Amino acid sequence: MNTPLIDPFARAITYLRVSVTDRCDFRCKYCMAEHMTFLPKADLLTLEELDRLCSNFVELGVRKLRITGGEPLVRRGIMEFFRAMSRHLVSGALEELTLTTNGSQLKRFAGELADCGVKRVNVSLDTLDVAKFADVTRWGRLPQVLEGIAAAKAAGLRVKINAVALKGFNEDEQFSLTEWCAAEGHDLTWIEVMPMGEMGEENRLDQYWALSDLRARYAARYSVSDLTERTGGPARYVRLEETGQKIGFITPLTHNFCESCNRVRLTCTGELYMCLGQEDMADLRAPLRQSSEDAVVKAAIREAITHKPKGHDFDYSRRSVEGQMRRHMSHTGG
Repeated sequence: MNTPLIDPFARAITYLRVSVTDRCDFRCKYCMAEHMTFLPKADLLTLEELDRLCSNFVELGVRKLRITGGEPLVRRGIMEFFRAMSRHLVSGALEELTLTTNGSQLKRFAGELADCGVKRVNVSLDTLDVAKFADVTRWGRLPQVLEGIAAAKAAGLRVKINAVALKGFNEDEQFSLTEWCAAEGHDLTWIEVMPMGEMGEENRLDQYWALSDLRARYAARYSVSDLTERTGGPARYVRLEETGQKIGFITPLTHNFCESCNRVRLTCTGELYMCLGQEDMADLRAPLRQSSEDAVVKAAIREAITHKPKGHDFDYSRRSVEGQMRRHMSHTGG
């Protein structure tokens, strides 16, 4: 029962992204509608249930566990879950425990995260302009996030900045954000905006800035070298020779990364999505709650992996949004 998870296209599934909450203290315009209806708290898996599910995945060969949301650090008692997961680091069964965060709560939790064996964090940060940050996040405060990033660095956590490339919003900050990351010692990854959820007044095509254009701008200013390095996720990396820093590109639209996909996503209600860009999912909450036997849970996980598709269908090339998902990113996990 503990043989590795292999999908129908011979890809080993070694990376699990776990959304522990759909709630967030920001309302970023590319991620959420301004007035969200969140899941009833009674629908969420308990921390103990999340522990049991994740532990079964680890026993089935998952080596990297990324905690996401929503904003994972707003979930009550979340550090109990990190402490529980750290036992798999100690045993050697898990190679990496990490998280993606908006940084708002990092000042409060950075030290505890480091104590749990977290070595690095991804922080979502699209602009260094106070007014623009307040606008794109609707509720966010940039100084609070910068303090959190500084606290993470002081705690010994490696910080990678994730910036969503937004046309007409942060195009003019490409180099200033890059130079700030170089000065602070942070890696930087750019992400194309994905068609996830209804955004109300926000138009996906108006937001979309192809990373092929962004990369060309780097090449006009720096000496850019391609790197073969992979960190277990979808990013492809280059090095800017003048600064020595690593820049990542996550390009689900201009150059999808499906051929090497090694990940699945677990929501806070126990839904397992085999692909971010497909609606097909498996309910793991039912077998989890129906039986105390982990063999039942493992069988449900294995069955779900047999339905993992070859790839997603995101496409903006025809000036329409193809492959759009009804669910918001915060539901599946960022």
